Amino acid sequence: MKVMSVFGTRPEAVKMCPLVRELEACTEIESVVCLTGQHREMLWQVVDLFGIEVKYNLDVMLPRQTLTTITTRVLSKIETVLQSEKPDIVLVHGDTTTSFVAALAAFYQQIPVGHVEAGLRTYDRYSPFPEEMNRCLTGRIAALHFAPTENNRINLERENISKGVFVTGNTVIDAFKTTVKEKYNYKDSILQKIDFTGKRCILMTAHRRENLGAPLISIFKAVKRIVETFSDIEVIYPVHMNPAIHDTAEKILGNSEHIYLIPPLDVADMHNLISRSSLVLTDSGGLQEEAPACGIPVLVLRTETERPEAVTAGTVRIAGVEEERIYQETVRLLTDTEDYNRMAKAINPYGDGHASERIVQHILEWKRSIV
Repeated sequence: MKVMSVFGTRPEAVKMCPLVRELEACTEIESVVCLTGQHREMLWQVVDLFGIEVKYNLDVMLPRQTLTTITTRVLSKIETVLQSEKPDIVLVHGDTTTSFVAALAAFYQQIPVGHVEAGLRTYDRYSPFPEEMNRCLTGRIAALHFAPTENNRINLERENISKGVFVTGNTVIDAFKTTVKEKYNYKDSILQKIDFTGKRCILMTAHRRENLGAPLISIFKAVKRIVETFSDIEVIYPVHMNPAIHDTAEKILGNSEHIYLIPPLDVADMHNLISRSSLVLTDSGGLQEEAPACGIPVLVLRTETERPEAVTAGTVRIAGVEEERIYQETVRLLTDTEDYNRMAKAINPYGDGHASERIVQHILEWKRSIV
């Protein structure tokens, strides 16, 4: 059985590489990997870390690329790959433009699609943008749906998608078995100098399109107030390469000696940083799953989340994008030990680190059922 995995961004790679390794270990499967190159350097860092063999790289990334250029370049370039390989199934992940377009291209070739991390929804087509619509459209195309949680399965059922749906856990938890080490030497020179035992560290990420402008300014002002309030707090912020984010961060946060603005981290540095942090502030989706795997509370810098099971479980709390609310929610966790421990010790709803194994078994069973 030939299984082609298609991904093109760093977040996809973090979650797909553990699955690819499981596919490669299965004697009944021929695994083929196709990268779209929607990201470039950040993507290859992850692939190299997991030791994944890549057969195809579409290398679609362009300077100042738009959603339209990504869409058209992936769609045109992947067609010949699919026609040449003729896989039994194409696996895509989550909510990226790569995932939707690869699924569409496979549909055009009448090749079944398996959707890893299926069923996440905010029910607002423009938030997050374009991710919400990407995952909805991918879900309409897919034949197999690997839902991380029961809540994700229920979302699909509401959309009359019940056949070929499996609750597997999230493959990002599997990735931590490869990336997090008890004794780890950071590659980033700034992280090498930080005292993780004498200070409390807050990891922050902020990069969402919908947070650009006033929301991002409010987030940064709240963070600056936090380090001015607590002398034992240091904030580490891997800054997205988008100039609109980088320039705003430098303007508001650049002069604080307790805030470290650093370049984007590779996955090993990031996962080990998560595990050594006291708290995570983020508008990312993946960190809402990753940090609870290490027992780290998460405040979400958004007004909603497509991962409500984390809120229900108590590992994640919505802090919004208003300065005062972010500040107060953060202060509460930094000063209320009981509240902090409730979040830190809550059970992670995203699984036990065996999602990839379950997905491979479901793929094999599906293939046997149609032969």
